[in-house]
Amino acid sequence: MERVIQTEIVGGLGVITLNRPKALNALSLEMVRELTVVLRGWSAHPAVHAVLLHGAPRPAEGGKHPVTHFCAGGDIRFMHDAALAGDAAVEDFFTEEYSLDHLIHSYPKPTIAWMEGVTMGGGMGLAQGCELRVATESLRMAMPETRIGLFPDVGGGYFLSRCVGSVGEYLGIVGPHLHVTDALTLGLADVHARSDALPVMLAELRAQPAHGGEELMGRCRAVLDLHGLTQLPEATVTAHLEAINRHFSLHTLQDIWASLQSDDSEWAAQVRQQMAGHSPLMMGVTLEQIRRGRSMPLSDVFRMERTMMRHCFQLRSGAASETVEGVRALVIDKDHQPRWNPSEVEAVTPTMVEAFFDAVWPPHAHPLRDLHDPL
Repeated sequence: MERVIQTEIVGGLGVITLNRPKALNALSLEMVRELTVVLRGWSAHPAVHAVLLHGAPRPAEGGKHPVTHFCAGGDIRFMHDAALAGDAAVEDFFTEEYSLDHLIHSYPKPTIAWMEGVTMGGGMGLAQGCELRVATESLRMAMPETRIGLFPDVGGGYFLSRCVGSVGEYLGIVGPHLHVTDALTLGLADVHARSDALPVMLAELRAQPAHGGEELMGRCRAVLDLHGLTQLPEATVTAHLEAINRHFSLHTLQDIWASLQSDDSEWAAQVRQQMAGHSPLMMGVTLEQIRRGRSMPLSDVFRMERTMMRHCFQLRSGAASETVEGVRALVIDKDHQPRWNPSEVEAVTPTMVEAFFDAVWPPHAHPLRDLHDPL
């Protein structure tokens, strides 16, 4: 049986391959644990000067070419089943996933995320903590959690809230797909390169190993410069920054929704259509998350999101979990008819939203109490 991650040290670069290609390299608890062990071990390994994360290609099927995706997020089917069964593994997953993401953000050696294809949810949690985030021509980036009754976790309250203006609110609430141009413009990627630059980079390091992190990263950047995309696609999100800021800077979710309804542009109509399928409650929770996260240090954001996630998988008074219902509708039964509660944006109250931020554990017992940000 193949391992869920594969590792190799190539000329001083520790290469980690996420290896669940048929699941678009979605993260399982086993993957999170193996990644944590490897990264902790390599942090002091004298032969490893930097670390690269990338996804294994999906095998060619039905005459189609192989397709590579970085990581589609967490294994939401597992989360759904574990939550319904009362399996504590769902609690372990989020505690350990967030700890892994924080480890990458604070890693003592340079890190590279090779973002190809689907890079969403938990994949963004891995990538956004890396020093060098490489966007390739096939990149499809998003934080689409409100669509399944969840919120943009894995540090989304930190990295989305640092986007320009009110873009973070828009990305978190609506969950649009971003390609390479938007990712670069919004500060969610650092450089662009063709996907075929990766084997070139590894071949050069294999032929002539690097002797330190600074040298290795300099050589990697040189390869990327030579293999950059010759033409970038037109911006899709950043072309609408004025409208995004005008609508998504408003005080409440109801204000945002009303403002979009008064906008007769084609763009606003598309945004309304997307939002109409999302959980109204979790859009409200996401708005609050982004705004709280904007003034928080990273470790506090992870602790906040861990508390929020605990509430997501608990039954609310008189209502089932929005998350369990969302995954049921989109992934399990695939009827695409989630029964959101409440079903309308206008019915979401501040009390409903604030309940997701109520402390579950005292500070000394919080599962992420030991996270500390580097000085």
